[in-house]
Amino acid sequence: MNESLRISRQFSQRAVMEAIVQNGPISRASIAKQTGLSKQTISEIVRQLEIDGWVQETGRTSGHIGRSAVTYELIPDAAYIAAVDLGGTKVRVAIADLACQVFAEEVAPTDKRGGRCVVEQIAALCWQAADRNGIPRDRIRMAVVGAPGAPDEATGRILLAPNIPGLDVMNVRDALEAALGFDVAIENDVNLCVIGENWLGQGQGIDNLAYIAVGTGIGGGLMVGGQLVRGASNAAGELGFLPFGADPFDAGSLRYGAFERVVASVGIMERYAALAGVTATVPAIFERAAAGDGHAAQVLDETARYLARGIGAIAAIANPQKVILGGSIGLREELIARVRRFLPQCFPYPIQVEASVLGSHAAIVGATAIGLGQLHNALFGAVTPDSRMSLPPAETVSFREIDQ
Repeated sequence: MNESLRISRQFSQRAVMEAIVQNGPISRASIAKQTGLSKQTISEIVRQLEIDGWVQETGRTSGHIGRSAVTYELIPDAAYIAAVDLGGTKVRVAIADLACQVFAEEVAPTDKRGGRCVVEQIAALCWQAADRNGIPRDRIRMAVVGAPGAPDEATGRILLAPNIPGLDVMNVRDALEAALGFDVAIENDVNLCVIGENWLGQGQGIDNLAYIAVGTGIGGGLMVGGQLVRGASNAAGELGFLPFGADPFDAGSLRYGAFERVVASVGIMERYAALAGVTATVPAIFERAAAGDGHAAQVLDETARYLARGIGAIAAIANPQKVILGGSIGLREELIARVRRFLPQCFPYPIQVEASVLGSHAAIVGATAIGLGQLHNALFGAVTPDSRMSLPPAETVSFREIDQ
């Protein structure tokens, strides 16, 4: 087969698989209408997909004049994706099938030693999740890892992630592929969150969307015109380095970011200690504010003002229709209510601010979305010209979480 025929075959195969993923169960006649391919080509491709174990017959059409037609759908457990949410305090590994059903999930405190110890921890959690749930290891075809900071595609390093040591001096991607034995993609964790919310969460149908995660650190994911914005070195959305809050010229700001130093957990605790003369955790500060502690309420007001300024900075450049807040701090309704109150005082145009509905699973859903798209490209043909992911429609997906 010459090169042009091979590429043509790839695109035909991809078109058929796209129709089955998006509309299954579906008949070959309906696939022909959607793709414009000949019935013979479709029959050959569907037969091969059946032989390879990717699709199956599901029944026959009914209610139509004439002979009924055989319908086909994707076999969800033909392959699995390991979705990893690597954070400064916790690492979460989930294994999802091709229908975005999560069948295995493990969570553990992130290994404080960082570097290769974290790589080994991710691999161990992946195998633990698979073995506990009877998932054959050889059916896990790829992993997508969401990590704080900026993944460097050329070197496999993860930059700007000071809360997890050692990731900036090693090829994390290659180390994970060696440990797992299959392809690994690394993406910024908050980028995965905005993809997840755009697919199955608060951002469905919204082409201009921002996601801000506030917790141990702060980060942002941004979609403009329906496309994820990564920037020249995958560092778009590193909101911690906005040059206000703390002194941006201070050495600490160069490492952690001036904005992160005031709006994330450490900054909140430091401000409360300075006001109240006692230390408290972030959850305790929220509890004390609810109980009438004036110092705690002041700290939350200040944090919300900083966050409103950060949202205003994003809005001035990218003009999102909606901003979704997530992370252990960003999800707190007490903070969101304050942000909604302060934002109109510093930015003139209306912006919807909502809490994430996917919560701690936003990055996992986004990683599954990336994994489904990349696996589809690898297995079923060439990448489409606009590089859009092939995902099941949101209305057909019932994302199932594993209770922890």
